[in-house]
Amino acid sequence: MSNSVKVFIVDDHVVVRKGLEMFLEADEKIKVCGEAGNLNEAIELIGHKRPDVVLLDFKLPDGDGITGCLKIKNMYPHIKVIILTAFANENNLLEAKRAGAEAYLLKDVECEQLTSTIFSIYNDNGDLASPLMVNAKKQKNDFNLSNKETKILDMVSLGKVNKEIAERLNVSEKTVRNYICKIFKKINVTNRTEAASFWLRQKDGQL
Repeated sequence: MSNSVKVFIVDDHVVVRKGLEMFLEADEKIKVCGEAGNLNEAIELIGHKRPDVVLLDFKLPDGDGITGCLKIKNMYPHIKVIILTAFANENNLLEAKRAGAEAYLLKDVECEQLTSTIFSIYNDNGDLASPLMVNAKKQKNDFNLSNKETKILDMVSLGKVNKEIAERLNVSEKTVRNYICKIFKKINVTNRTEAASFWLRQKDGQL
């Protein structure tokens, strides 16, 4: 057990903490070294327990996962942080990345993915991800966007309206609308905001 990954759990629900502990310790390479129900308690205990990885709930009684991650990283920069959340929110994901989190996972994540993420970031192979992002990676090769569709997506991500895009490409607005409709179907989104979010992640290398 001396070579096991030490994990600290932060969640305000006792049942969740105990469930995670039971599951994680079923793997002999993982040791749950402590737990806490709020940020203040977690910060204090983490200093004593010195975990390798912290599983941090996004919503806590005295703050959120972003604030918690910033505090942990400022005090203990070597500790890896995985934010667990019930919220599939792109802004939260980006904030988590800025705060220094190594991973961002939804609470309904498959057990095997949680353990593999823990081992991956422990071995410095982590990549900020969520099941949403994982699914997008699997679908990446199915988009088959043309050069023109790529240009249109780029302009959509910059907030350009159909008239501006039409003028730039020297086509009619109706043609632009038809292209955008096809693009939405290819990348599996329903509106311009989702399309822009998808394309920004693509350009940032997260897909």
